[in-house]
Amino acid sequence: MPTCNTKGTVTVLGIDPGSQRTGWGVVRETSGVLQLVDCGVVRTASAGKEFSDRLARIYHELSAIVARLAPDEAAIEQVFTAKNAASALKLGQARGVAVAACAAHGLVIRDYEPTLVKKSLVGTGRAEKEQVSFMVQRLLNVKNADWALDTSDALAVAICHLTMRRFAALAGK
Repeated sequence: MPTCNTKGTVTVLGIDPGSQRTGWGVVRETSGVLQLVDCGVVRTASAGKEFSDRLARIYHELSAIVARLAPDEAAIEQVFTAKNAASALKLGQARGVAVAACAAHGLVIRDYEPTLVKKSLVGTGRAEKEQVSFMVQRLLNVKNADWALDTSDALAVAICHLTMRRFAALAGK
């Protein structure tokens, strides 16, 4: 099992999984300074008629992102309780494919509850998506970002992971 990177600079891929839109964002931290590397959304609507085609698109696009940007670690948002069992199952499968794409490249993978991600950035676990997006832009020093909320959620997961790494290092874990 891979272990967390302990060098001075670390690059993290954050993922907000979804069966229709999977947000992703790569953030680099050097000496406590955050830098946006790249971000976007994997959209699966045109992937094909079968759900398996959508899952394949998520896997292949995330795999290509990992190969291109070479992050050291990955952070993935945990599945929240969906409106119905079928939605929860699809979301879980999309999340599983995202985990598999990262694991296939040997990345350390950590997962975070949505409330922890929101609390670490905004100060409350019940923050709205727009509040999270606002804080992501401020923390990454990005002005007038035109990215999708799925993208800001993914970047928030990456930033949360970097924050948790710093806390763990301070605690000697």
